[in-house]
Amino acid sequence: MGVKSFVEGGIASVVAGCSTHPLDLIKVRLQLHGEASAVTLLRPALAFNNSPPAFLETTPSVPKVGPISLGINLVKTEGAAALFSGVSATLLRQTLYSTTRMGLYEVLKNRWTDPESGKLSLTRKIAAGLVGGGIGAAVGNPADVAMVRMQADGRLPVSERRSYAGVGDAIRRMARQEGVGSLWRGSALTINRAMIVTAAQLASYDQFKEGMVESGVMRDGLGTHVTASFAAGIVAAVASNPVDVVKTRVMNMKVDARGGEARYRGAWDCAVKTVRAEGPMALYKGFVPTVCRQGPFTVVLFVTLEQVKKLLRDF
Repeated sequence: MGVKSFVEGGIASVVAGCSTHPLDLIKVRLQLHGEASAVTLLRPALAFNNSPPAFLETTPSVPKVGPISLGINLVKTEGAAALFSGVSATLLRQTLYSTTRMGLYEVLKNRWTDPESGKLSLTRKIAAGLVGGGIGAAVGNPADVAMVRMQADGRLPVSERRSYAGVGDAIRRMARQEGVGSLWRGSALTINRAMIVTAAQLASYDQFKEGMVESGVMRDGLGTHVTASFAAGIVAAVASNPVDVVKTRVMNMKVDARGGEARYRGAWDCAVKTVRAEGPMALYKGFVPTVCRQGPFTVVLFVTLEQVKKLLRDF
């Protein structure tokens, strides 16, 4: 039963991740849009009271860009194939991260379900999601770092691009040039985000689905699966976007191999600098494509999962 849960979750996750990869790439590019590229003095009117009068990384006025215009410009400048930059890393990430989180969630859910009523409380569903998401993220973090870098590479000047040949090349070069520890850069953020996403996504899907079926609003079928999964995707997007923005920026930053100072000292430093330079709503950059990606991703994920469960029911 336990092994089958991992197989089912892994198949559904790979299908969902690869099919929505272009939306995820656009989301990453939007989250990095406007990131500081030079060190300038923060104007006193914008300074925090507890901030020392020092130079702070900020950003000049950057024109706003939406997901559609960014996608069109990306295809014009880099070609249609650029929409699938880093798809090999997505495949590896879903195989490691999502297979683990989906499998653990099902195992814990089955173990904690009341044998008499056959029901599981929302708090226990959330707890199962938190555990599964945290462990899955720790396992899949190297692929996550590689995916972010490969997706963001095209926005850099040609001379500054990393130009990884694939996810294997990205992981090897990061380990060789920046140390093995670089493969777990931003892992605390990845784990926090994964815990939030998994708890919000999986627990809310089960809750929405059960609520609709038990209330008689809809029968257990494709329509219910689509409706419940899309609602779960929105919940996950709202809950995770601020952490996702910080995670993307920390993972994407370049670190001087000679020991130079990094752009961000950590997650909190990145969050503070982002808010100071770009305003609080910068933490919701890429929210529209996040919803546009989380919605279809979650729909494909759970619809595929339900179908895979039917196919493997007798095994």
